[in-house]
Amino acid sequence: MLDVLEIMKKIPHRYPFLLVDRILEVDKEKQVIKGLKNVTINEQFFQGHFPGHPIMPGVLIVEGMAQCLGVLVMDGIEGKVPYFVGVEKAKFKNPVKPGDQIIYEVGVDKIKRNFVKAQGKAYVDGKVASEAEFTFCIMDK
Repeated sequence: MLDVLEIMKKIPHRYPFLLVDRILEVDKEKQVIKGLKNVTINEQFFQGHFPGHPIMPGVLIVEGMAQCLGVLVMDGIEGKVPYFVGVEKAKFKNPVKPGDQIIYEVGVDKIKRNFVKAQGKAYVDGKVASEAEFTFCIMDK
């Protein structure tokens, strides 16, 4: 398990854009990772999404999955940053609300040179809230 301070040593994201609170499991051999995000009403995006009916934006859920993946593949890589280059087959099945706890499960499909292709799911209470395939490129800062 990694806490938020250890996560910040591995990826460049910071508040208010750090969307992973803890890493629960890492399997480097299988190239999979499991992370957690506690969703609170104090999140800045709830001020405008949507007043009186707070829902976490789906794109931020996908970003949280990608940040977990970054923790997995950026381990030990210095002076580089992972950049999104594509999101495919994104589906948003259930809304994420304040008080929910998101469990991200992300796995690498393929790494070729500096490109990483992956897929992930985000769960709340055991139900899929979102899923997506995405690609990012590891580049110099």
